Amino acid sequence: MANHPSDHDAVAGGPDDGAQRSPGEQAHHAAQPGWGAQGRAPYGGGPPAAATAEIPTPAGWPGRASGLPEHGATTAWSGGWPTYGAPAAPPVQGSWYGPRPTEPQAPAHPYHPPQIPPYGPPPGSYYPEPRSRTGSSRRGTLIALTLVAMLLSGVIGGVVGHSLAGSGRGGSIGVLGLPLPSIDTASAPTTPVEAVAARVLPSVVQLRVDGPTASGEGSAMVLSADGLLLTNNHVVEQAAESGTVTAVFQDGATATAAIVGRDPSSDLAVIRAQNMTGLVPVELGNSDSLRVGQQVVAFGAPLGLGGTVTTGIISAVDRAVNVGEETGANTPTVLNALQTDAAINPGNSGGPLVDMDGRVVGINSAIATTGAQGGSIGVGFSIPINQARRVAEELERTGRASRAVLGVTVIDDPRQAGAVIKGVTPGGAAEQAGIREGDIVLRFGDQRISTGTDLQAAVGSRAPGEVIEVQLADRTVQATLTAAPN
Repeated sequence: MANHPSDHDAVAGGPDDGAQRSPGEQAHHAAQPGWGAQGRAPYGGGPPAAATAEIPTPAGWPGRASGLPEHGATTAWSGGWPTYGAPAAPPVQGSWYGPRPTEPQAPAHPYHPPQIPPYGPPPGSYYPEPRSRTGSSRRGTLIALTLVAMLLSGVIGGVVGHSLAGSGRGGSIGVLGLPLPSIDTASAPTTPVEAVAARVLPSVVQLRVDGPTASGEGSAMVLSADGLLLTNNHVVEQAAESGTVTAVFQDGATATAAIVGRDPSSDLAVIRAQNMTGLVPVELGNSDSLRVGQQVVAFGAPLGLGGTVTTGIISAVDRAVNVGEETGANTPTVLNALQTDAAINPGNSGGPLVDMDGRVVGINSAIATTGAQGGSIGVGFSIPINQARRVAEELERTGRASRAVLGVTVIDDPRQAGAVIKGVTPGGAAEQAGIREGDIVLRFGDQRISTGTDLQAAVGSRAPGEVIEVQLADRTVQATLTAAPN
């Protein structure tokens, strides 16, 4: 049996600890231990600091303007500063730049000049002559270039050292030193889900319900500017006799809400927030046009977290879901529901399920679970808005809603598909249509019938007075549905 995703169930660690459920609530909901108030575990600690050594910051470093300490302070370092060799001292006068010349050869004739090897000046003059202006200029240029090279080396070394320092602190500073981009909402296109959220959230309401024996939370949607709201019956039923319902709107405003009417059989209720004006109503869509795989967005207050948005697809349509017996219902409530994988949790009940145009196509009402915790497993169910709209109109006008019946009882036969007619109510719609005991219903209107629950859900989604084609195993008949007694 599916569970309603409403916070009527006391949630361990949440705001409803210790709340008691009514008998109807026990039959309707599964216990949900293990839910945290926020569903989060605290973070603790941080990454371990990298092992570093401290060395003096070299003189002339840019200092705090570059993110490092001032001159004379120390900074974390993972390596040594680059060393710079001093320029070679100018040559000492009298020093040769090449090999010394050999002794001159003896003259071949007293009148001939001595033969000088091609190594340098004549014998007896082994000291270089004074430097010319050209030589000084070249040496000055060499010294200037050396100074420029030293300066560039210092800059490059500083950059490398800065990078190494950042690495020593736990990683390369890389993008960490870059400024954050400016906040520009127009820099990226708005996604379809963002657009839907901006359009629908002002019309979503969080409900806080306090009853004589239990309390809980749920969701609702705005139907009119003066405070008419639509939600699930199981959200507000605890406050039906003696209790309070508080509506919390998206802008933080709160108001007490009174129950206008509720219908346990369809699990719907209409309430009105007191002394409210200027609210933004939702836009209703057409649930008959939905297709399997179509994207949808769910809104509500799961676990009391108001304004929550989740997204998914329509997983199935016309899904028969037995949610048990509502308080005041004559028969177990069976929904002819939309199935979705959009995350729905306790507290989402009564919130809207919308298409990508922001139009409401369903009311989030129940979830399937695999255990006692009751969290979302991607199998949620919503009441189609076409059915909910008719019921809401009747509840607002009269405080009650009518329900269609076929006038049969059914059983399932595991050996064949279809709903087997076990009994026929005298004078009812089935008898008047010629349906007899033992007949097997295969289709009801355009909906295929595989089990008795399918037939019950299909009949319940219709309005009294509708004429429906019923396909039996051996023939097809026309049945005019009648209204169930109140």
